Amino acid sequence: MIQELVGVGLLAIIVMLVFISVSMLIAMTGKQMKGGVGTYKQKFLHNANSQLADMFVFTDVSYLFLINVIAMIVIPFLAHYLFELWIVTWTVLGIVLLIPGLVWASLRKKRLNKFEEQLPDAFMMLSSSLQSGASLNMALEAVTKQSPAPLNQEFGLLIKRMRLGVSLDDALLELEQRIPIQSFVMASSAIRISREVGGNLVETINSMARTLRRKKMMEGKIDSLTAQGRAQGLFMAMLPIIMAGLLSLLEPEAMRKLFTTKEGLAVLAVMVVMEILGYIFIRKVTSIDT
Repeated sequence: MIQELVGVGLLAIIVMLVFISVSMLIAMTGKQMKGGVGTYKQKFLHNANSQLADMFVFTDVSYLFLINVIAMIVIPFLAHYLFELWIVTWTVLGIVLLIPGLVWASLRKKRLNKFEEQLPDAFMMLSSSLQSGASLNMALEAVTKQSPAPLNQEFGLLIKRMRLGVSLDDALLELEQRIPIQSFVMASSAIRISREVGGNLVETINSMARTLRRKKMMEGKIDSLTAQGRAQGLFMAMLPIIMAGLLSLLEPEAMRKLFTTKEGLAVLAVMVVMEILGYIFIRKVTSIDT
């Protein structure tokens, strides 16, 4: 009887210790997860605010974080529901984590391209204002008022910096860092050199406007000639992925071996590497350095 009581007491103590250990483990894991989520949220909000501020968009980005969290939960869940493979689920989750950075990069690239398209007209207006007798500061203000975004925003920032006492050369260098495109860097360097050596600024700006316009026309012709090759490269890169998705839906048992066996994973890894290399080669062939 005493041995039974001792055994029951020891069992109760063991159960209590296990319960306390599991509770502490859950609490510590919960704190770590909470801290990780908080860190990710702070980084996401900081990056979103800085990226949108660079594009002169000032808004509350908390809803963007909410959309991102919903996408991180819903999209991998749907992928797991369709394919029932953890490797596909984790791969989709990794892709979803990369989407915000890709979106910011795409938006910035579109903004820079639009700014570059507006440069020739802006320099023509700047040259016309200088020929009419206006000073360089007044000509820049006129261009800022008459130009659409994003050029008027960037030139407006340039004028504000000059009003705060920054020299034109330093303000142009700061704008070059914000707009790191070859056309603007070349035009800004020409203006600074012309002011330094005392050349004909109007003629320099006119020449830059004509050069940028010819460059834009040439790049447009090149883009139109290589558009078919880029479209074919994208189609050929997406075709194996689409076929793999369709076959996974139509023949899940046959495709499961590709994701669950060592041989299948090795073949899949080789396929992914070859797919990426093929897409890179096609992009290199169709991308002509202007």
